[in-house]
Amino acid sequence: MKKSNFALRLQPALMAELRRLAAEEETSLNQFINVAVAEKLSAMRTAEAFFGQRTTPGARQRALALLDRTGNDEAPRDGDELASGDS
Repeated sequence: MKKSNFALRLQPALMAELRRLAAEEETSLNQFINVAVAEKLSAMRTAEAFFGQRTTPGARQRALALLDRTGNDEAPRDGDELASGDS
């Protein structure tokens, strides 16, 4: 397996927490960061696949069209008014 190097610049407080957690997990910083990156990539790919499978062509355009036709000229119904101080 080919490996690559990357200079990672972290805030001191983040680095301290990273060191603490890696020690708690009894692993190296390198291994901890590798696992964290792999978990993040997996989560993002899973979300991308999940939402990608649940949309249809043109869904975004239809949703935006629905939002555009909301009753902007209609007064709020009873109970829908903004509370005083809200904007």
